[in-house]
Amino acid sequence: MAPAAAPGPGEAEGAGAARAGGACAPCGSGGGGSVPGHRGERGARPGQPPGRESRTGTEPRSGAAMDLAEALPLGELAAAFAALPVFPLFDTAYFIISVLYLKYEPGAVEMSRKSPFASWLCAMLHCFGSYILADLLLGEAPIAYFSHNSSVILATAVWYLIFFCPMNLFYKCVSFLPVKLIFVAMKEVVRVRKIAAGVHHAHHLYHHGWFVMMATGWLKGSGVALMSNFEQLLRGVWKPETNEILHMSFPTKASLYGTVLFTLQQTHWLPISEANLIFFFTMFMIVCKVFMTATHSHASPFAPLENLICPVIFGSVSSGHPSHHHDHHEVSHPPPPPPPAKSKEELNEGTRKRKAKKAE
Repeated sequence: MAPAAAPGPGEAEGAGAARAGGACAPCGSGGGGSVPGHRGERGARPGQPPGRESRTGTEPRSGAAMDLAEALPLGELAAAFAALPVFPLFDTAYFIISVLYLKYEPGAVEMSRKSPFASWLCAMLHCFGSYILADLLLGEAPIAYFSHNSSVILATAVWYLIFFCPMNLFYKCVSFLPVKLIFVAMKEVVRVRKIAAGVHHAHHLYHHGWFVMMATGWLKGSGVALMSNFEQLLRGVWKPETNEILHMSFPTKASLYGTVLFTLQQTHWLPISEANLIFFFTMFMIVCKVFMTATHSHASPFAPLENLICPVIFGSVSSGHPSHHHDHHEVSHPPPPPPPAKSKEELNEGTRKRKAKKAE
């Protein structure tokens, strides 16, 4: 066997550095700390000009990529974002957008003047309706959330400022589009947190109840829209055609899909941490909702995918009515001819009979 070749000067220095401080610090394979200015070069091969890095397959990533990876610790960022408290800053934005949507409803301003209590009650349903429905589903007290005095007082203050502030100053400020977009983004942070909290709470009570987790998370995320018909009754309006289950808006659909993801994560079928899922799904909701609000669009981002998949799984609208073909044949037949018009003599005869009957 041929004797091993003597290491070059650069390799000897790299081996000595590795023995002194472990493996290259940016690679993280050794126990040593990071060395300032060290980019993980292995040293030049024999006969190679100094300063030129070797291009072997075991070469670590470049220093720029390592610096970027160290500057963006995604796991730590997601964990910090998931631990961010929502009260009072994000809750305030949630209440502002919820009460703004109430004021947009026809007749809401007039109702606030005629019956302030009914207006306040509708505002509380817009702010806390999701908690009420979720508590009813789980058999808990539906007014339990109203024990949080600070949240109720904050929502009441927002309602009063939006409806009764002099010269509508507060309403004009928060409805200004750039400011409103910020509040819309902050509201989606609260929505995703509520979905995650609802699934987690249901998982604690019903460990293997997948559908209970999904239902609870869905109600937590879109309970206000699902109880919109009841809220309309408080305003003296009855519009059954606006049923949210029949005509789902984007937040309702997104909450449904999101609660499926969080349920799979809670039951360990989705290999992702809860903090990362909260972070990524919140970013998705913020981008979609801010774009839709800025462009005044009501088109769902899920529509192209739904139009592609739903006809394959559930069939098209025309194929869902088997009697359509039968009706087509029935309509194809000519209609029966109208009865012949009565002659003048027949009309006079009928008139004489009626007069005679009346005389009798």
